[in-house]
Amino acid sequence: MYEHIVLLKLKPNVPIDEQEEAVKQVQAFKNKIPGIVDLSVGINITEEVEHTQGYTLGIRVSFADRQACRDYIQHPLHQSLLQRVGPFVEGIAVVDYPFS
Repeated sequence: MYEHIVLLKLKPNVPIDEQEEAVKQVQAFKNKIPGIVDLSVGINITEEVEHTQGYTLGIRVSFADRQACRDYIQHPLHQSLLQRVGPFVEGIAVVDYPFS
């Protein structure tokens, strides 16, 4: 198994409806992109505001293996998401790791 975690720092002026649309778009990946075992996505609502560092959207995708993650990165639905949210993003953090 392989985990892919992405934190997006969206620009302050991004409306909540745009954020919610991005969440819906990611949720649709689960049944449409091969190799995805599990997926969660959401808007950051933590009360630990001193630790957010401005990150507003979190995405966690579990894949069958590393190759499935590589394939996902190039998948047209993922690329479409990048095109949609790209103009709203001012920072990104990615963590990938294998797990059993």
